Amino acid sequence: MALHSPPAPAVTAAPAGTPPRGARWGPAAVVVALVAAIVVLGSVQLVQGTAAVGLTQLWSWLLGLSADSADPTVARTTAVLVDSRLPRLAAGLLVGLALGAAGAVLQSLSRNPLASPDTLAVSAGATLAVAIGGVVGLQGSVVGSLLGTAGLAFAGGLGAALLVLALTGSRWGTVRLVLAGTATALVLVSLATSVMILFPEETQGLRAWTAGSLGQKGTTAVTTFAPVVVVGVVLLIAHGRKLDLLGLGDDQARALGVPVRRTQLVVLLLAVGLTAAAVTVTGPIGFLGLVAPALVRLAATRVPGLHRHHLLIPVSGLTGVVVVLAADVVLRAAIGAQAAVEVPTGIITSVIGAVVLVASAYRLRSSISGRVAVPLEVLTAGRTSVPGRAGRIRTGILVALLVALALGVCLAGALIGDSLLLTGDLTNYLAGTAGPRVSFVLDNRLPRVCAALLAGVALAAAGCAIQAVSRNALAEPALIGVSGGASVAAVLVVTLAPGAGFWLLAGGAGIGAILAAGLVFGLAARTGFASDRLVLIGIGVSAGTTAVVTLLIVLTDPWNAAKALTWLSGSTYGRTFAHLVPLVLGAAVVVPLLMARARTMDLLSVDEDTPRVLGVRPPSQRLLLLGGAVVLTGLAVAAIGVVAFVGLVAPHAARTLVGRRHIRVLPVAMLLGGILVVLADLLGRSVIAPAQLPAGLLTAIVGAPYFFWLMHRSR
Repeated sequence: MALHSPPAPAVTAAPAGTPPRGARWGPAAVVVALVAAIVVLGSVQLVQGTAAVGLTQLWSWLLGLSADSADPTVARTTAVLVDSRLPRLAAGLLVGLALGAAGAVLQSLSRNPLASPDTLAVSAGATLAVAIGGVVGLQGSVVGSLLGTAGLAFAGGLGAALLVLALTGSRWGTVRLVLAGTATALVLVSLATSVMILFPEETQGLRAWTAGSLGQKGTTAVTTFAPVVVVGVVLLIAHGRKLDLLGLGDDQARALGVPVRRTQLVVLLLAVGLTAAAVTVTGPIGFLGLVAPALVRLAATRVPGLHRHHLLIPVSGLTGVVVVLAADVVLRAAIGAQAAVEVPTGIITSVIGAVVLVASAYRLRSSISGRVAVPLEVLTAGRTSVPGRAGRIRTGILVALLVALALGVCLAGALIGDSLLLTGDLTNYLAGTAGPRVSFVLDNRLPRVCAALLAGVALAAAGCAIQAVSRNALAEPALIGVSGGASVAAVLVVTLAPGAGFWLLAGGAGIGAILAAGLVFGLAARTGFASDRLVLIGIGVSAGTTAVVTLLIVLTDPWNAAKALTWLSGSTYGRTFAHLVPLVLGAAVVVPLLMARARTMDLLSVDEDTPRVLGVRPPSQRLLLLGGAVVLTGLAVAAIGVVAFVGLVAPHAARTLVGRRHIRVLPVAMLLGGILVVLADLLGRSVIAPAQLPAGLLTAIVGAPYFFWLMHRSR
């Protein structure tokens, strides 16, 4: 697929062949229905809460028909509505409109219906800025008094988005934007999580903030950023015609007089401003910017003209408002107003988003198979496999160099830490003649090095298989829900049994991984494991599990939260060789299986039809490869916890070095993954010794520079 010529109907037009009976609704009717829903939900939200305010009192207050304002009941109603509930409602209106509109244009620009405002790393940048401000006490400084928490979040979000734009270069209308944003968000989230682990007391409330909450302290934030949102949405609508033409392809739009690069940059900056404003007011409301436009695009198949951006943008904004208000109303109705105070609204929007994505997967037509995929050649442009003997020799030399590098990194991991050892100490240890101190250090250090190496190998191999099957450059083991299911089970174990040992934690994680994978596979089986549906279902399940994890961490005590965050970030602490037996056995079985199916992976990564022509049955082969990826990911997560980024970056790097043939990509990716995790573990336990950071956080920080270099190299 060419980067600048994806099929326009995937984003900007209703699919062809829509039955005439479907066009029963007009755009005006849709707008009226959305406004009516907002009025109803807003009225219900205003009467929900810990203080009793009925619909009659609300109606009387709104119309000014209440009794004398000196009446204590009237005064109390006024105070409740003005100080608490109206600001909450205004925040919902503001964030829903901003994220819905921003998500619609970002999906159009990137030509990827999975893109969202989070793609620009605004939420991650805001979280990091607030976390650093809390730790260094910036809120109490002169700068803090000028900016405040809202100002820090807004500045951090804008800074992160500008970094993403700089990494993207001038290719703002391609999937490079999604890749740059995803990688940047992973790095910034890792940094923010590191801060939360190292300073749990100073950042105690930050985890709840990162889930997004409509609760407001007064109207300052809403009134400050409301003009930004209104002006931003109006300007986006004004660019609607140009966005319609961009959907035809850059060349066609340029021929029709559209300044492509300038239009893309202006629209991106407007989306950044809207997203930063929304995150500043309520914190990151998960999935809202993805769900609202997705619902509108589904409705566009039945509503003529709704796919055009002068309607798509405002209707997506109104849909965003409906979704966020509905989430807030349902939350309070389900668990009560008092309990709902501790549960961020963003958790419910994430659950709604998960359900919508899974439901959307069943609505996708087979004719758009693969359109949700981000092509694998994005970071390997211009690089093809060297054929024949020359290619084998080149790959052999590269593998030998990587093996030597892996041994060197493992040696450094064994010798470097809170206490430095010499190679002679390691030799004596292996010979059984080392002293007690050296034996104690290496008894603890060598299993950690082996655990990191094996987990990196397993995750990289799983990433190769998943990217090939899904034909999606953003795919990683988390895509099929395995990491999310393991996370939910592990956090449940930590929450319910804080003193749980490794085997209980690993066993729970394994069971959670199997259940999540079974759910994804069961939902995708009826469609033959088609890549587009698999991607949507996997992301939906992952979003749901992430919401559950966040809820458990928010509701637990800060010490259990720190322990859960440490495990969720991937830690080799306390591992022994006995803990690695399941991972060793699983890798010994699955890795040769993947190598034997390298040719099949080559075919599946091309398109849907080529494998069938050559006698390959895609459904059964996808199930086999995904099953292998599930086993590797589940065992790796059970062994050291959740490690992000490895399954994403290692396959990309391997394809850049040796081309796209998986018989060469797999060994190179596995070695790169093992090296990355061992190096990250080494840095995590030595840079700030005796304190330690989980390896999973450092993998993103260590691997990001190389990933960014790959993007620069392929500009």
